[in-house]
Amino acid sequence: MKKGVTLYRLFLLLLILVSCKPGSPPLESQLSKDLDSLIYAVPEFSGVVLLAENGRPLYHKAFGYRTFQKHEPLDTTSIFELASVSKQFTAMIIMMLKEDGLLNYDDAIERYIPGLPYPGISIRHLLNHTSGLPDYQSLMDQHWDKSKVAGNIENIEYLKLYHPSEHFIPGEKFEYSNTGYMLLASVAEKVSGKDFIQLCRERIFQPLQMRQTDIRTKENKVQLTNTAWGHIYVTEKKEYIHADSFPANNYCIWLGKRTGPGRVSATASDLLKWDQALYSDKLIKKESLEEAYAPALLNDGTHYPYGFGWQLTEKGNKVFHAGDNPGYKTIIVRLTDQNKTLIMLCNNAHEKFDYLVKQLEGELVKVNGE
Repeated sequence: MKKGVTLYRLFLLLLILVSCKPGSPPLESQLSKDLDSLIYAVPEFSGVVLLAENGRPLYHKAFGYRTFQKHEPLDTTSIFELASVSKQFTAMIIMMLKEDGLLNYDDAIERYIPGLPYPGISIRHLLNHTSGLPDYQSLMDQHWDKSKVAGNIENIEYLKLYHPSEHFIPGEKFEYSNTGYMLLASVAEKVSGKDFIQLCRERIFQPLQMRQTDIRTKENKVQLTNTAWGHIYVTEKKEYIHADSFPANNYCIWLGKRTGPGRVSATASDLLKWDQALYSDKLIKKESLEEAYAPALLNDGTHYPYGFGWQLTEKGNKVFHAGDNPGYKTIIVRLTDQNKTLIMLCNNAHEKFDYLVKQLEGELVKVNGE
């Protein structure tokens, strides 16, 4: 009888092994091959791509160069400028200060920035990009002495001094506003009594062990060995050139002290830590985060699909944000109902970036790791 039981167990084991199809490639192996083929089909793409499920990387690879002139290869630890992906950290700091009882979303911003000649604007308007504020960068480009480096204090001073007209009544419509997020960083400094960079370090980057993430000056980035420098393709030379070689991009230097709308630099791995923290109460309560995913309410009662530092979709199961700086294109896409993540950081502003994002997101949706 024991011999019969043993044979039966061996038979069951054989059935299991056959059903597992050992000759078939594992999910991640096949995914890696498919994505390699997709990305290598886009000539000269330079960047890092990360796809994850439940916080576990399914695909994490680097392509191209940190510097094209020296052909120094990128790797998955390379640090990229995040551009406007930075805005979600600014929004998080404001949400933290709201939980601390130091401000309310419907507070008027003149309460924190006296003398700003734009009445009727609330913190919520700034978060949702519905303030109607003029563009501070255009103003500074016109009037600022570019031999000096400006920060938020100087930007606000010039908004008061020159008072360019508002674009519309607060809450009337959505218009993407770097000015609004610059002011949010200054509001955060006012109510907390701390420098905005210090706030981000103490309340987000350090608690989440985002060790490669910071708000850096150009000098800081030069000292790093793994900075992915932004590049722009020059048709006449048929090569990629450092983005900061072009005078039109010098605003990154003479506005080099601004905080709020951009300037965070990070690795894809650190962004995944950030992504996963948003499924927990590590930073703020889950009910507070739900408000960040609520669409902006306009004066006419309609909604616009932008929350607090996140672009939204109608179904509500996807939040994302893209960034665009000289030489850089970046994005984080979060499929929140499946805990799937796409992070792509590109340092040569590739013309097929959006195409790749669409294709990669489609592959991510199809992944079933269960």
